[in-house]
Amino acid sequence: MKSILQAKDLCKTFSNESVQQHVLKNLNFTMKQGDFTVIMGNSGSGKSTLLYALSGMERPTLGSISYQGEEITGYSNDKLAVFRRNHCGFVFQQNYLNHTMSVLDNIMVCGLLVSKDRKAVAERAKELLLQVGLSQEVFHKFPTQLSGGEAQRVAVVRGIINAPEILFADEPTGALNSQNTENVLNVFTELNEAGQSIVMVTHDMRSARRGNRVLYLKDGVITGELNLGAYETKDQLRHQKLRNFLQEMGW
Repeated sequence: MKSILQAKDLCKTFSNESVQQHVLKNLNFTMKQGDFTVIMGNSGSGKSTLLYALSGMERPTLGSISYQGEEITGYSNDKLAVFRRNHCGFVFQQNYLNHTMSVLDNIMVCGLLVSKDRKAVAERAKELLLQVGLSQEVFHKFPTQLSGGEAQRVAVVRGIINAPEILFADEPTGALNSQNTENVLNVFTELNEAGQSIVMVTHDMRSARRGNRVLYLKDGVITGELNLGAYETKDQLRHQKLRNFLQEMGW
């Protein structure tokens, strides 16, 4: 598969008065189309900063980021916003749904940024909601009427309504209980099996083993990579491989 996303010599420094914090340090990253890449590491290792840099939400201090061979590092803020809108989807630990809007409207407001065909956007939103296991009864509910798992699945649909080439997820199951975590992870797996490229930051082993590869980040540098292959439910060795890898990395 061809490379879809690449970072070269990526550095990110935050300055606070006279103190500088080097969060990413000459980091190199390549992702192929259809990959489900998981980024792990201890708190403060730079996981979320890397995710935001790769998605164009955070500008790197040095280095370059290329999407399908075109460098986006020098894009203006407006051009970066268009890039994110047209090519990226986002799911965060908090669902950030608008509580004054229905489930369907929360999704459509994003879809209408790309397409002005309101009917087509509504049909796609409904189709995706059913695909992630939500019933028609949910369509016109408000976020406060949903369980945590239901709300996060709505957030996933919002993230993919515009058919993004890459879905970026930052601790998407961090606020969920065990069953809701499993439901959301199943959605991610189904999306990836259908060809969706995913980059996910997580600290949870159960979430991490859904990826086909795991990158370990330490002090702003990728110090290890584990290739797990496609996810299979009955793969008994997958969890142990991941555990051994993380132990080797000092997790």
